[in-house]
Amino acid sequence: MAGKSNKSKAKRAAQSSASSSTESAAQAEAIPAVPVPAPVTASVPDNGTVEAVDSAVPEANQTPPPVPKADDGESQVASNDSQPKQGELRLYPVSVKTQSGSKMELQLNPGDSVMDIRQFLLDAPETCYFTCYELLLRNKDGETHHLEDYNEISEVADITSGGCTLEMVAALYDDRSIRAHVHRARDLLSLSTLHSSLSTTLALQYDTALNKVQNPGDKPKSDVPELDSLGFMEDVPGSLRKLINSPTEEIKCVENIVFSSFNPPPSHRRLVGDLIYLDVVTLEGNKYCITGTTKAFYVNSSSENVLDPRPSKSGFEATLIGLLQKLSSKFKKAFREVMEKKASAHPFENVQSLLPPHSWLRSYPVPDHKRDAARAEEALTISYGSELIGMQRDWNEELQSCREFPHTSPQERILRDRALYKVSSDFVDAALNGAIGVISRCIPPINPTDPECLHMYVHNNIFFSFAVDADIEQLSKKRPSNNLAVSEKVSSSDKVPCTDGTCDGENNEELNSCHEAPLVENEQATYASANNDLKGTKLYQEADVPGLYNLAMAIIDYRGHRVVAQSVLPGILQGDKSDALLYGSVDNGKKICWNEDFHAKVLEAAKLLHIKEHSVIDASENVFKLAAPVECKGIVGSDNRHYLLDLMRVTPRDANYTGPESRFCVLRPELITSFCQAESKLKTKTDEGADIVSDPSDVSVDTSKVGDALIHAEENGASTSDKKTLTEKLDTATEDSAAGSSETSKSCDEIAFNPNVFTDFTLGGNQEEIAADEANVKKVSSYLVDVVLPKFIEDLCSLEVSPMDGQTLTEALHAHGVNVRYIGRVANGVKHLPHLWDLCLNEITVRSAKHILKDILRDIEDHDIGAAVSHFLNCFFGNYQAAGGKASANSVHAKNQKKDQSVTKKGQGRGKGKASAKKSLSSYMMVDSNILWSDIQEFAKTKYEFELPELSRTMAKKIPVLRNLCQKVGISIAARKYDFSATSPFETTDILDLWPVIKHSVPVCSEAKDLVEMGKVQLAEGMLSESYTFFSEAFSILQQVTGPMHREVANCCRYLAMVLYHAGDMAGAIMQQHKELIINERCLGLDHPDTAHSYGNMALFYHGLNQTELALQNMGRALLLLGLSSGPDHPDVAATFINVAMMYQDMGKMDTALRYLQEALKKNERLLGPEHIQTAVCYHALAIAFNCMGAFKLSHQHEKKTYDILVKQLGDDDSRTKDSLNWMKTFKMRELQMNAQKQKGQAANAANTQKAIDLLKAHPDLIHAFQNAAATGRSNALNAAVLGEAQPRGRGFDERAARAAAEVRKKATAKGLLARPHGGVPVQAMPPLPQLQKRVNSGTAETSEKGGENGEAKVEEKKESSENGKTSNLAPAGLGAGLTSLDRKKQKAKK
Repeated sequence: MAGKSNKSKAKRAAQSSASSSTESAAQAEAIPAVPVPAPVTASVPDNGTVEAVDSAVPEANQTPPPVPKADDGESQVASNDSQPKQGELRLYPVSVKTQSGSKMELQLNPGDSVMDIRQFLLDAPETCYFTCYELLLRNKDGETHHLEDYNEISEVADITSGGCTLEMVAALYDDRSIRAHVHRARDLLSLSTLHSSLSTTLALQYDTALNKVQNPGDKPKSDVPELDSLGFMEDVPGSLRKLINSPTEEIKCVENIVFSSFNPPPSHRRLVGDLIYLDVVTLEGNKYCITGTTKAFYVNSSSENVLDPRPSKSGFEATLIGLLQKLSSKFKKAFREVMEKKASAHPFENVQSLLPPHSWLRSYPVPDHKRDAARAEEALTISYGSELIGMQRDWNEELQSCREFPHTSPQERILRDRALYKVSSDFVDAALNGAIGVISRCIPPINPTDPECLHMYVHNNIFFSFAVDADIEQLSKKRPSNNLAVSEKVSSSDKVPCTDGTCDGENNEELNSCHEAPLVENEQATYASANNDLKGTKLYQEADVPGLYNLAMAIIDYRGHRVVAQSVLPGILQGDKSDALLYGSVDNGKKICWNEDFHAKVLEAAKLLHIKEHSVIDASENVFKLAAPVECKGIVGSDNRHYLLDLMRVTPRDANYTGPESRFCVLRPELITSFCQAESKLKTKTDEGADIVSDPSDVSVDTSKVGDALIHAEENGASTSDKKTLTEKLDTATEDSAAGSSETSKSCDEIAFNPNVFTDFTLGGNQEEIAADEANVKKVSSYLVDVVLPKFIEDLCSLEVSPMDGQTLTEALHAHGVNVRYIGRVANGVKHLPHLWDLCLNEITVRSAKHILKDILRDIEDHDIGAAVSHFLNCFFGNYQAAGGKASANSVHAKNQKKDQSVTKKGQGRGKGKASAKKSLSSYMMVDSNILWSDIQEFAKTKYEFELPELSRTMAKKIPVLRNLCQKVGISIAARKYDFSATSPFETTDILDLWPVIKHSVPVCSEAKDLVEMGKVQLAEGMLSESYTFFSEAFSILQQVTGPMHREVANCCRYLAMVLYHAGDMAGAIMQQHKELIINERCLGLDHPDTAHSYGNMALFYHGLNQTELALQNMGRALLLLGLSSGPDHPDVAATFINVAMMYQDMGKMDTALRYLQEALKKNERLLGPEHIQTAVCYHALAIAFNCMGAFKLSHQHEKKTYDILVKQLGDDDSRTKDSLNWMKTFKMRELQMNAQKQKGQAANAANTQKAIDLLKAHPDLIHAFQNAAATGRSNALNAAVLGEAQPRGRGFDERAARAAAEVRKKATAKGLLARPHGGVPVQAMPPLPQLQKRVNSGTAETSEKGGENGEAKVEEKKESSENGKTSNLAPAGLGAGLTSLDRKKQKAKK
């Protein structure tokens, strides 16, 4: 059951072996960069910073990392190994004798299964092509044990005592294993499994260039690239093709390897062991027919058409690759190149990821499609996710067995989580393939006589059913005569509402129940309820109540259809199981079943999910106590397990939406958690007699961030992964409060909601009780509108939360517990900020268009899809007008025709009637832009209660909107430049693919989640060493549970990079950041905002190592990605411009730096207004830049503007305002000084030099500060003047953490402990005296002006300012930096 590649990469890190090539030798040094299950632990010197030991990444190896000696680190790791922490594994060396007779060593843990060992051997270059062997384990006493695949090593022998050896002994092939061997050989010869990241390529190119230049110091400055980003930002459409990485160039090893037409072997040859015949053509042009037998592969003597089984001279080989190496010298050479190429990649680039994101862009021009016999063979044996040979997997049994694993000790929990993750991931993969088969009509239904919309399917032990989009039908009811794509029965509006959604197959025990309820109403129920059901299933899975089970579930949207996939309930397909229903109702509450045993289990889960135990009355006036929604179904399967299904309303209904059409509008679980936290805090305060918080938004601030000291720093950069982290925070809020105060937790648990209020079901109990339940739900609904929404809008305006695209906006809403249906209200709240108004408007537009486009796709024939999609995009982005003056008549006719035809089609199927399909396309082709946009506006009004302004048509004509729509519907288009001003920007040939969009309930590891939360708290307090340990442990656990390709692993890498960055270990930070970048590219997509921010952080770290050229290339990529996801108008783009400017400033290219700064200032003034703190940040950066140029007058003017804004926004007493005032005085002094110097000439210079020397003698501790100032050259950071002690905020640079780290360093300096002179910039020599003199001048001038003690204080203040500069000098302006949150926190502290 264990995940195949979960730990393999990590363990191989310790292998000493690598292939003989030079690249591999280089890789052998780089491999320890792979996460090791025993995390590299940090040694903590007295100064409070972490000196973490980590090997440098290949790209960082030209600059020695500022870390302690490696051997200290190793001894540290060794000593730590003796007491493994949670999630840490002790590894023991075991030597392996391979099938070819060579020796290698594996690092194993007693808990590893034999399957794991096989995976390690598959990943090792020496043994990767052996697939069929037995494993023998010999211990030091000479005993030999035969290892079975599912055994753990500890069950067989004790490897901890040492002296154990493994031997690979060739086993006999059979039909299945020999085919697997051939597939493996083909995979090894291909580079398609290698996903190289652009960041790796850039680093390798930089290395090569560095090696060419004999003396890097002589490198001419002109080589540093001039970013074309300013020009590029105006031409986002033209940059589309830059997004796609050129695919890895294949290295050809062999012309082809195909199954021969001599197959299958004749019976008399089977009897002597022939299993398979292969035809091989080598690069030399020789043709061979190869026989695969139970023991070996050999070349037979066959001619063109007649089989001659006699072996030729080449001899026998145990593996196909071994034989090919004998036959062809070109094969041998090319195969070595392929293996070297794979070995030289970052190990994460070789790992496969679960459900890799589909790209909405494909290469243009479309690459030639070449012959590939092997590919053709695989396509012909398509199985839609099921196994071709052998038994089908019983998904339900696997999943429930894994849930029953013991989970008392940390190691048991890891094994259980890992098994659950593996099974769930495999299920989702199989469900995806099966759903495509169902929608493509390749899999027959199990109830073919029913209407097609009610068809159900079972394939590969997965149950599939269709769900229908209700939203479009709500719209059509309101305007029956005018809708371009209606798919519902006209009479549906007269039908009785049906709340149970029995037709979506989610209650697969009642296959025929659909006749009991009106057809179309059930269809309507399903589309919305499928989402809710998935959310409910996830909640019960997380509650993890022993003895209560849920089915595995996934929702797949493909070609306009929504398919719900579930594991099959045991016994459901074998006869009538109606008597198996023990709890809930299948007929909409008419008859309710109840069972005491079942109720006890449901009640246990209800306590965790804030569901109240309440009374419900059925049609026969019987009263039942339920602790779940009425329409849920509690069933005992034939395996005697208690299953709970149909969890559409686990959270109560939203009291702000009460119409019959919104019966599936339920509240989000994050809101319930947040509300319970807020209420319990209020209660605690009241109980203590403290004043109740008068402003409810204060409560909301605390609740939405319970214990979350960091998250918003990242959110500012539009984080989605951070939104996820916040969601997790909300999810774990109950535990956090429990840790803080048991009373609070108790009162929080007491808050429970009745999920059946505001529904058609009859509630029991007295009127007061029902009224109290309703009031409770109304209270949480008004909390959403009155507290959470205003707070969320405020966070958006202050850049505390800064989404970049539709996906990150949705995740931000969900993380705060806000449903997307409230997006119209959010849009109205952010009208004054253009980038947010654009974002909300475009999201509403795209979501409305998505429903209309899905409806069209559902009704269109296969051969018309390309034309229909391109026509839709032309109507949406272009200005397509129907032909001639008949347009208006045609459009009305088209709509009516479409309406009639869809009514007939709904009953008979998804586009079966050929005549009606033809009509469908032609009528659709008559639709023009005006009709489409009026439909979109109507839909937005119905669904989101939002009037789309006319302006929205022109605002939608941009790449981020196209990207958003393609991602939501699952369309891939050609990566070429599109002209949105044309009437028809798209052609049919631009539509290259349709792919499924999937939602699933793959579990996450709660253990690691908690460790990350604890690490974040430690980081916020500046405890770098402790936070490093927590993050490393979380990383190690996740590595074992999910393998490296997971969003949560990326999160850990980002935090580890941050800790190492604060500790001054730039090379270590780059290494972790590189991992995060690769994972984000593979798991989230090449152009996801998180990926963009990973490139930005990467650039800042490279800059810290003085590799500015590489830093600028990464910045260029970050800007390209930001342009695609948000467009050029976003505060994050402005913040990135400031970073780029600082880099140019450090290189002395002041003119380029000023261009970027002025562009950033323009953007911020336009987007945020002239008085926003971010605008002040720009003015301050300009002041620093002018200061570097010696234009002190301009510096003073710009700093004055900074000061004015800060006074207005923060007041005179804020530390940042005071810092700004000091800067102003400094610039003024420098200006006066410069003038004085001009007059005084050389004499003054000499006097100043003397003053400088005297001052330094008097204050030796200033030398550190000046050294730092010199090293940062021209103040490359956004200085402490604006930020106070805060780090510039951005993703990856956590504001609270940065402040805390600065605080720690300051305290350490006060004690004289700060060993490291500055955060990670390579230490430069003491600056020459003139520079020192120049730097001191300002201080001495002020001293002379103020005199006496004041002057002394001023010098100290300058020193402190330098100290602050130290902390922030490497994070120029952080990707996106809103500072108002600090102000709010400070004010609270004062209260």
